[in-house]
Amino acid sequence: MPSVLQSSGGFALTAADRERFARHAKEALRRARRRGRALAAITVTVDPATDPVAVAATSRRAGEPWFCLEQPERDRFALAALGAVAELEAAGPQRFAQVAAAWRTLAAHAACDPPAGPRGSGPIAVGGFAFAPDGGSAPHWAGYPAASLHVPEATLVRRGDDVVLTLCALATPDDTAADLVERIEARVAELCVGVALPLLDPDPAGRYRVASAMPPEHYEQAVARAVERIVAGDLEKVVLAREVEVHAPVDHDVAAVLGVLREAFPACHLVCAGRDDAAFVAASPELLIRRDGTRAATLALAGSARRSADPAVDDHLGERLLRSAKDREEQAIVTRRIARTLRPHALWVTAPDEPELVRMANIQHLGTPIRAQLTTPVSTIELAGLLHPTPAVGGEPLAVAAPLIPALEGLDRGWYAGPVGWTDLDEDGEMIVALRCALLRGRVARCYAGVGVVRDSDPAAELAETEVKLQALLPVLAG
Repeated sequence: MPSVLQSSGGFALTAADRERFARHAKEALRRARRRGRALAAITVTVDPATDPVAVAATSRRAGEPWFCLEQPERDRFALAALGAVAELEAAGPQRFAQVAAAWRTLAAHAACDPPAGPRGSGPIAVGGFAFAPDGGSAPHWAGYPAASLHVPEATLVRRGDDVVLTLCALATPDDTAADLVERIEARVAELCVGVALPLLDPDPAGRYRVASAMPPEHYEQAVARAVERIVAGDLEKVVLAREVEVHAPVDHDVAAVLGVLREAFPACHLVCAGRDDAAFVAASPELLIRRDGTRAATLALAGSARRSADPAVDDHLGERLLRSAKDREEQAIVTRRIARTLRPHALWVTAPDEPELVRMANIQHLGTPIRAQLTTPVSTIELAGLLHPTPAVGGEPLAVAAPLIPALEGLDRGWYAGPVGWTDLDEDGEMIVALRCALLRGRVARCYAGVGVVRDSDPAAELAETEVKLQALLPVLAG
């Protein structure tokens, strides 16, 4: 794979790269004149010391969408994307299928290099989905529709010591090859070289204010009402969330927040979806779906306990979680639903008989890895639509839980607990459940955390569990 040149001012394409892209551009134009539009793209290797997330955070243009997903402990995997040459949006119960179909059509006619490099290289679509079919309606969720994927203009992907850059343009019948070459050269010249994520200001001027959107007593009452419905036999489980606002004296520094999350939660899926003047960030422990051809993998995650700096106490907390009837019930509900959903689309679905501990920096969960061999390669986006929302973020049965959640919570979830991620030309990819997350807009950050309510849930204990989960982001955002 050709290499991109790097100068003191930024990246630059070689003459061979320009010539290769021009060939793809001419082919994309030919296809666009028959079909209305087509993608043209090239992929090149870059310096292995390049930090994809830092490049995206420091090179983004004002107001344009940008996206990052990384999991440092998974062979240093990082994916970072800038700009949008195409937007794929939908709303309603069929939004996953509609967006998947739109991407399939666009991907089928792309003129680009043969597949090479880490997963996620080449033309991709990135973005996310709201928790509810019609998305969030609160003003602060503006820019985050019910279903919204973008095809980036520039994407950097790292796995191990391999880092590649994909540059993409959308050809329409009125374009010329020279137009498309000029666009990607302008973009590549703006990418910053050798940058690092900034540090948080250790001593910011001014005071921070943290407040629940609803009083804590409201949340305890909501849990109590949910338990009453469960005891009455209306449902098995429902997940209820809280929203906590952090008002800062200055605008929240998204890039610095990402740097802290990377250091604090290397095992988590770290996400940032930037739209206009807002950024949705998450340090999520939960994989919704990862597809590679006909292989699919997910993680049933439910049941939580805090961590301790004392190894003996930490082990005790984990052992108690493994033996907790309440948490085991909550976890089993999630595992059964996921396996039941995948079976009609798979030759086989396998999961361990017993859950295992999944440990993060400040919390530990019960987790059951689930794998499936698909009968047909159902797309990543469509698999996400089949699984979302799992009982880990929704409830069981969903038909009863779905209307109960907003009625009891009294908040607009927006993209909280929705799927976020990426998919490629083969419709492989991965979607993460947006948990331990916050929406940052100027000086206000809205943090979200929820817990699964079952028959044995205690309102005060569930409130305390949300406080543990909120500690993933509150210390970072509250100065």
